[in-house]
Amino acid sequence: MQEAHRDILRLMRAGRVAEALGHIDRALAVDSGHLKLQFYRAQCLLLMGRMTEACNAAAAVQRDASNDAALLDAVGGLYNLANDQRRALIAFDQAVALQPDNALFIFNRATVRRFLGQLAEAEHDYDRVIALNPVDYEAYRNRSDLRAQSADSNHIAELQRVAQNVADWNGEVQLHFALAKEYEDLGDYEASFRHLRRGAQVRRDHLRYDVATDVATVDWIINAYAHTPLTSTPDGRQDAPIFIVGLPRSGSTVVDRILGSHSQVHSAGELKHFALAIVDAVRRQSGVAQLSRQELVARSARVDFAALGRDYLGRVAAAGVPSARFTDKMPLNYLYCGLIRRALPNARIVHVSRSPMAACYAIYKTLFKDGYPFSYDLQELGQYYVGYRRLMQHWYATMPQSILSVRYEELVADQLGQTRRLLDFCGLDWEDACAQFHRNASPATTASAAQVRRPLYDTSVSQWRHYRSQLAGLSAQLTAAGISLENEPG
Repeated sequence: MQEAHRDILRLMRAGRVAEALGHIDRALAVDSGHLKLQFYRAQCLLLMGRMTEACNAAAAVQRDASNDAALLDAVGGLYNLANDQRRALIAFDQAVALQPDNALFIFNRATVRRFLGQLAEAEHDYDRVIALNPVDYEAYRNRSDLRAQSADSNHIAELQRVAQNVADWNGEVQLHFALAKEYEDLGDYEASFRHLRRGAQVRRDHLRYDVATDVATVDWIINAYAHTPLTSTPDGRQDAPIFIVGLPRSGSTVVDRILGSHSQVHSAGELKHFALAIVDAVRRQSGVAQLSRQELVARSARVDFAALGRDYLGRVAAAGVPSARFTDKMPLNYLYCGLIRRALPNARIVHVSRSPMAACYAIYKTLFKDGYPFSYDLQELGQYYVGYRRLMQHWYATMPQSILSVRYEELVADQLGQTRRLLDFCGLDWEDACAQFHRNASPATTASAAQVRRPLYDTSVSQWRHYRSQLAGLSAQLTAAGISLENEPG
């Protein structure tokens, strides 16, 4: 049986998930009560995008694993990946109850509590994690992000002490970003930026990335989608998806929470399905498994758009998203606006933006778990931003009336007016809950998980101005590219 387990894990790691699932089903036919095999089956279903089936399989494991803390923690992790945070919390609670001094289990529970808006409970968990495992540097940073620190209640002395003895580069990054956050909360902007610059530099030093490829991609997309899409005939459905696009940290989570507070809209989070569907469509059309990014972009303009739209919706349905209207707030879908318009003529595209310097500073000060490698060097960030602006201007020019521009600053200044405008564009009736989005109890799993639990506030609108001298090179770069520092795209 151990050899069979190793074969299954080997197949899963190699990406041969369907083959692994076949091995598991044959093994379960012999020993249907084997919990690890049942859990491997749930993992395979998750990897195949069959979220509902995966969660149901995990629930069966959870029922029979009442005394196995490690397996319960693994079940919680699967629920988390499937974006079922409430069931994840129950599983993590069970694991912690069995092993109350296990720092990993407590950390995992803190993560889900943060997503669910249980911020005081999450802070208590992070305190416990740090007490049990003082070198869990991510716990320090996550704890700093949970609330605005004050002169009477902060962790700066502790963070400074720990930072003096940190042994690995990743820990150094985590602690510098935590210190930058806490010093900014206390109004010590010079110290904040000093730590931010150091943390970002160390993170960039450990990335393999060339911003020139991303900049060139903009040209490839503009060339491939140079013209206005042919007029498509909408099919009259009212359950069309709503794509919320733009750069990260530009207010897209707030817009998603507003829409997700509507009774007719389900917030599906940041879905990768559209990009994956594009890649698969190009591979089927070309018969080539491996293509350069430039060739992938060029060939994407020649796929069967209707089939692409159906594939995307099928993937979303398999992931357990209800058939009712849903939001997909993957920021980088801004790259695919032309494809979205062609593949899903009923879809709404909402582009959320901030003023250039506010947007760039918000990105620069965020330590992303995955993605956005351009964000840790100010010059590269500026280059990427210029390319993003150029592409969005292209979409607005070639698809007039197809994209709603929502500016974060205008949303803060006129929340009710901008919310009505947003709902009108999406064909939704007014509901008071949309104006009270901060009361929405549904999970939020982005970097804004703590902020969206509060009403809209304007402190972040001009926060970058505290760092005018430190950001002078970036502002000069944007100005030289013809970008007004006060105006957003659209």
